[in-house]
Amino acid sequence: MRIAFLAAALLAAAATAAPSLPARAQQPAPVDPAADASLKPVLAHERRADDRARDAHRHPAESLAFFGVKPGMTVVDYLPAGGWYTRILVPYLGPQGRYIAMAPDVSHETNPYFLNSIAGLAEKFPTQAAGWNLGNEGAAISAFNVDTYPEALDGTVDIVLSFREMHNQLRFGWLHDDLMTMRRMLKPGGLVGLTDHRANEDAPYAMRNGSTGYLRQSDVIALMGVYGFELVGESEVNANPRDTKDYSGGVWALPPGLRGGTDETRARIEAIGESDRMTLLFRKLD
Repeated sequence: MRIAFLAAALLAAAATAAPSLPARAQQPAPVDPAADASLKPVLAHERRADDRARDAHRHPAESLAFFGVKPGMTVVDYLPAGGWYTRILVPYLGPQGRYIAMAPDVSHETNPYFLNSIAGLAEKFPTQAAGWNLGNEGAAISAFNVDTYPEALDGTVDIVLSFREMHNQLRFGWLHDDLMTMRRMLKPGGLVGLTDHRANEDAPYAMRNGSTGYLRQSDVIALMGVYGFELVGESEVNANPRDTKDYSGGVWALPPGLRGGTDETRARIEAIGESDRMTLLFRKLD
């Protein structure tokens, strides 16, 4: 049933994807001065000493401002992995906020990586986060996998953040259950802030189906529409025109992964930087 629904969603996305995107707001949303002031020391904190090298590519201040994230919110972070954004969001949201890590249902997976790193997130993640020096004044931390979704979250979340993960949701078959769960947890009119590696609009299917890490922006917008999310803004804050998007090993050839490169190609790849990324904001429709 899930596979059939996802196939229908993909067909709908392909049918509705426009060859060129409509003009929408391209600038980050206005930054609340108080929120901005509280974010600066978070970004400068020593806990992020190893993280800051990626700030020039991931633009956390500008991205969170565009998404409208502010202290005191209830924020779901989809697949936080090593906690790069966790170390920003938990102290930034503050003691009145809530930080919730979300992961897909991997209960039927046989891949040891998924089972070791993603399964049982409710038990694993708070312990992992405790080792990240997040301070005592940060948001309350919890976590869940989609198959153990806590019903008490229904209608309580302000925004879901998904950083470079929709291509994984597609290629591993998680998208349908994940987006239905996001709809369930969000408040009426709640938001989804999303970034992902952006394929060219004229890219062949093999270069835009998620298997290389890249997706067309028009396909992402159309897919989100199938699940009842309306695009309300897009930003070029994470764009990178140097990204040629034609690597045999996919986006993972670029920093920080640098997979499959040679000594001859390393300097050229490093000069490109991280990928060209779409930055999109969606609102849940009733």
